[in-house]
Amino acid sequence: MRKIILVCTLAVLMFACKSTSVTSTNTDRKAQVAMKGNWTISSVTYPGSQYIKVNSFQLADSECFVGSTWKFVSNNNKGNMALTKANCVSFSSPITWFVNKDGQFILKILDAGEKARKVRDGYVLYVANQTESSFQLIDKIDVGGKMTNVVYQFQKVN
Repeated sequence: MRKIILVCTLAVLMFACKSTSVTSTNTDRKAQVAMKGNWTISSVTYPGSQYIKVNSFQLADSECFVGSTWKFVSNNNKGNMALTKANCVSFSSPITWFVNKDGQFILKILDAGEKARKVRDGYVLYVANQTESSFQLIDKIDVGGKMTNVVYQFQKVN
């Protein structure tokens, strides 16, 4: 009898301690609607940028993202992004995205024709300084054992 009670108690504790995922939280509709439209990255900044290179989103050097174009559709959380800077890799892809209640921007870069639910890898960034015409996405990276912010500055394209 004691074993049954112990097993039941352990089972309850395991389910009570279930961790939450950033993808299972509620969305911040106001932040998402404010991002609707066409955007370009005007700058990518981080401490030590003159000495170190950052491979953003495992696609290209962070400097290649300056001038990139992004389209966010808020009603279905889809869109696309394109890298077009000279002397950089040319890249274009559909994306899925959303902003959760914790101010986290969840991004998945898809291959053409691929469903978002089939993509297991994604990125979690933080939304900051959001206005009608600009916002920042902040990525945290490890540089020599120290967490460093990489700031992507977005400007609205009219």
